[in-house]
Amino acid sequence: TRRAPFSGAGGSSLRCSAVLKNSARGTAPASSASRISLCPSSSTFPWRSRKLRDFAMVTTFLGLLSPGDAFSYHSPGPAEPRSTAGGGGLRSTGLCRASASSFRDGSTRTGLRLSARTQRRPGAAPPGPNSARPGPATARLSAAIAAGVVIALRHAGRRGVIALRRSGGAMGARRALHFVFKVGDRGRTARFYRELLGMNVLRHEEFEEGCKASCNGPYDGRWSKTMVGYGPEDNHFVAELTYNYGIGEYRLGNDFLGITLVSSQAVSNAKKMGWPLKEVTAGVFETEAPGGYKFYLEDKEQKKQDPVLKVTLGVSDLHKSVNYWSHLLGMKIYEKDEEKQRALLGYADNQCKLELKAIGGAVDHGTAFGRIAFSCAKEELPNIEALMKKENQKILTPLVSLDTPGKATVQVIILADPDDHEICFVGDEAFRDLSKVDPNGDKLLDDAMAADESDTWFAARNMKKVSA
Repeated sequence: TRRAPFSGAGGSSLRCSAVLKNSARGTAPASSASRISLCPSSSTFPWRSRKLRDFAMVTTFLGLLSPGDAFSYHSPGPAEPRSTAGGGGLRSTGLCRASASSFRDGSTRTGLRLSARTQRRPGAAPPGPNSARPGPATARLSAAIAAGVVIALRHAGRRGVIALRRSGGAMGARRALHFVFKVGDRGRTARFYRELLGMNVLRHEEFEEGCKASCNGPYDGRWSKTMVGYGPEDNHFVAELTYNYGIGEYRLGNDFLGITLVSSQAVSNAKKMGWPLKEVTAGVFETEAPGGYKFYLEDKEQKKQDPVLKVTLGVSDLHKSVNYWSHLLGMKIYEKDEEKQRALLGYADNQCKLELKAIGGAVDHGTAFGRIAFSCAKEELPNIEALMKKENQKILTPLVSLDTPGKATVQVIILADPDDHEICFVGDEAFRDLSKVDPNGDKLLDDAMAADESDTWFAARNMKKVSA
């Protein structure tokens, strides 16, 4: 038995093994097609049974190969490419194409070469140096291999589908966008982000009624959204500050454990402002935004790229959470420390990361619970929704369109992980349009705060705003 690689576009590797009876003549009759099978080179595809695999391949070959066709096995030489980057292959959508481009000696990327005994079409010239099309038997054989894989995959079950996706199934680039905070004191909060952290107001929006995706929480009244960060949302992780008119404070839980960023200027600003600051490790200071949200400031020169390093969330079962975020949501695991019960995940090296920390008990979200948001290709949103339904995972808000007055309409889906941390996925193209920096952002926020007489109204009646 000789083997040659058969490469899928996603990066997974299969091997096509051929057992040829007539090895002396280098050919095999068409009936020997039943002796060829696809065997996974690793445990990537957990086939249910060998019988199923053989049945799929035998029936496919017998249906596609005519009695007069024959083929010979060819192992690519050292000078010949063995796979095609970006060529036809297996994709997570279930679509399977087999590459059939010929090499100079007539062999194909499947490692099978047209036999000299195979009948050619009348008038067909033998393959030359510039040949670009395979012989009929080779083309049918390539199609047979592809069809056989599809048949077997349909019966491979859930593990096979997930393995295919993990091995490089088609998935567009995803971006970490922002974390949503509920704020009760908009004035002090704005001062913290602008004057202490040194962030900029990127845009400010006012809404007359609650968000269809509960962006402002489970509240129906008037609210505002302010995006603040160190740069444009296209390439910076930012904070979304949601303010519900009439609600003065929210109860913290143990779900949000902090945001870590690099900025010696922020450390200096906090000291000048007399803002509470505590050094927790060498060169790392802990401070709190109004409402009790923790920030960890690394006392180093602010990075030219996004200085926001990570968002840390508490989890009850680290293994279960890592499995959800990496296997279902496709995040890369950068670090995992079983002893400290923490893991660091993300979609790209240059993006803000998600840190998960086991807290040794149940996660309490309080009423101040936030939400982390990511973008993906618009076409991926229905696939994410379908996957979560298939895996019996929580969908808080099915795929919905959200309108912002005077700006782009975006499509979002809201999920919940095993500890009920809220996760938003939004279509990337429309979100880039929606999230363009508004040069009037600061003025819009200041004007809204000046026009907000809710504090005066409650004080005049010797009342306090509602505590959520």
